[in-house]
Amino acid sequence: MFDEGEDVSAYIDFDNGVMVEGSKETRRVNVDFPNWMVVDLDLEADRLAINRQAVIKMLVDEGLRARRELRAG
Repeated sequence: MFDEGEDVSAYIDFDNGVMVEGSKETRRVNVDFPNWMVVDLDLEADRLAINRQAVIKMLVDEGLRARRELRAG
């Protein structure tokens, strides 16, 4: 939806959002995925109406947050 220029503000929790330090900076990385994983990523992207890159970022973010919580105990 966002990529198509649609208003997605109804899906954002502005009251509880946080700015992550360094989040304005980006770095390009290359990752090779097996075909089955790309197919699954594309299915999830279609389901969420977002692009593949957004799905990858979302899943990596979820995984890193979960691991951080486990370490914090």
